[in-house]
Amino acid sequence: MGDLLVDLLQEKSSLLSKTKSEKWQAISDMPITNSEFSILERVYKNKPLISHVAKRLPFTRQATHKFIKQLEEKELVETKKANLRDKSIELTPLGERCYEKHLALKKELEKMIAEEIGEMNVKRLKEILKMEWGI
Repeated sequence: MGDLLVDLLQEKSSLLSKTKSEKWQAISDMPITNSEFSILERVYKNKPLISHVAKRLPFTRQATHKFIKQLEEKELVETKKANLRDKSIELTPLGERCYEKHLALKKELEKMIAEEIGEMNVKRLKEILKMEWGI
């Protein structure tokens, strides 16, 4: 990889994603993909409409529905008719436990990064990533 920001961000993102997946597999029998965790994160402590979840994800609507079906088969979410047109989605108790375990794992990874690069650098990096980049 080069020194271009886009390449560096992509490299670190891939490394984090891979590390997080490996650590999840080491602590859980439940296979959950990063894409499925993206859905669990948006549903946690909410009961949103599936259409609202789909709009906030970087996947197609069809892919979102596929991931939700997989989560239902794993008994991590339930869908219910919200009205004549829409369905809502919520985590099951198992889904909540898995999400909370995953959240703890992400916090552990952040702590490991902070130990390596320093807490102030992590704080600054978060501030930079939250900024509007004009793209």
